[in-house]
Amino acid sequence: QVQLVESGGGLVQPGGSLRLSCAASGFTSDYYAIGWFRQAPGKEREGVSCISSSDGSTYYADSVKGRFTISRDNAKNTVYLQMNSLKPEDTAVYYCAAGDPHSWDAALEYNYWGQGTQVTVSS
Repeated sequence: QVQLVESGGGLVQPGGSLRLSCAASGFTSDYYAIGWFRQAPGKEREGVSCISSSDGSTYYADSVKGRFTISRDNAKNTVYLQMNSLKPEDTAVYYCAAGDPHSWDAALEYNYWGQGTQVTVSS
């Protein structure tokens, strides 16, 4: 049974950092591409970052480039999203997803989703 569990969300001040974790079970974390998505109230779900299954290539939305870093720990079957220099506009529920997408930010092309973790950036 494939399962993804996110953790690490919380309340942080602008300019602060958080590290989100996506623990995978039922498959090895390098079998599928793992993507991070976020959804703010009243907005569509958007792709934040992705790490590919084949060669570990990484992808980022323009809005987070230079601030967020995605990585994978195969020994722990976990993918991380290090988020630095957080801004209020980063506030959203963050989801990780697993699949074999043709386009890394196409949510519909991911097969499995976690339950999400809330990130709130506010002073």
